[in-house]
Amino acid sequence: MKIIFATNNKNKVEEIKHLSHQKFQIFTLQEVGIDIDIPEPHDQLEANALEKAMTIFKMTNQACFSEDTGLEIEGLDGAPGVKSARYAGENCNPQANIDLVLSKMTGVENRTAQFRTVICLIWENQTYYFEGICKGQILSNMQGENGFGYDPIFVPDGASKSFANMTMEEKNTYSHRKKAV
Repeated sequence: MKIIFATNNKNKVEEIKHLSHQKFQIFTLQEVGIDIDIPEPHDQLEANALEKAMTIFKMTNQACFSEDTGLEIEGLDGAPGVKSARYAGENCNPQANIDLVLSKMTGVENRTAQFRTVICLIWENQTYYFEGICKGQILSNMQGENGFGYDPIFVPDGASKSFANMTMEEKNTYSHRKKAV
């Protein structure tokens, strides 16, 4: 079964392909000849996931899915949340986002957080949503070289190391994205 993943994020593509266990033929936007950056203008993960999936479905009329993920930190009233990828500004990079989170967490005792992923799937003209949550804690400094995004500062509940210190297989035992898939 062929399905298009409406993203340009190579790290997310690698994770999803790894999780699908070859049950689907997952194609990236690049592989189907689409070169666009789909905006995420909404204040909810579900709405952003729908926006991206619907954009690609309208262009291709083929089964597709998208996802939006946010890091929700209790001590920051749920921030960065839906703005996780752009927390330090529109054209920021992951390091700037991490630096801003760590700076805002200075002196904050409640370091409880969760990654929340929402997948929107458009299949046979029907829209479906799937959610995955991984609860954990925010570290006070970066640890590890693997993963992407906020992985170096997030330790999932039940683990003793950050996502960035885990192999893909280890991360997938906790992963919010795996739960959604």
